[in-house]
Amino acid sequence: MVEFLIRSITIGVGATAVYDIWGRLLVGLFGLPGSNWTMAGRWFSYIAKGQFTHINITTAPAMPFETMIGWGMHYLVGIIYAGILLAICGLEWGRRPTLLPALILGIVTIFAGWFIMAPAMGFGIASAKAPNVNIIRTVQLVGHCMFGLGLYWTARLISPTWQ
Repeated sequence: MVEFLIRSITIGVGATAVYDIWGRLLVGLFGLPGSNWTMAGRWFSYIAKGQFTHINITTAPAMPFETMIGWGMHYLVGIIYAGILLAICGLEWGRRPTLLPALILGIVTIFAGWFIMAPAMGFGIASAKAPNVNIIRTVQLVGHCMFGLGLYWTARLISPTWQ
C-alpha cells in the first residue's frame, strides 16, 4: 500500500507538471489560451458549499483562496488519475511502465473536463459556449495527451528506484 501511494503521488505530480509545462509553452510561444485554475478553484469552493452547477462561473462571486484551491485540486486530480492507472494496470506497470496504458488514460481524462467540469461551470459540453471552441478543445486534448506522456515519463523516471 505504501508503494502504491508513493507511486501515485509521484507519478501524478510529475504528469500534472508535464501538463502544466506544456500549457505554459503554448501560452508563451503561441498565445494560445491556458488553463484557469482560479475558476476551477472557485467551482470546487462552491461545490463545498453545495452548489455544483453555474450559469457562468466567471460571474459568480470570488471565493477565498480560490486560486490556491484550484491549483491544489488540479494536482490532487492528477494524483488520483495516477492511482487509477496503477489500480487498473497494477504496481508492476509502475515498476516497468509502458506507453499505451498511460496515453490511453491521459486521453480518457479529457472526458471529465468536457462532460462534467465544463458544463457544470457554465461553459457547455466540451466548452461549446466558448468563442474559440475548436482551439480550446484542441489545446485541451493535446494537453491531456501530454498528461498521459507525463504519466509514462514520470513512471519511467522513478522505476529504477523500486527494483
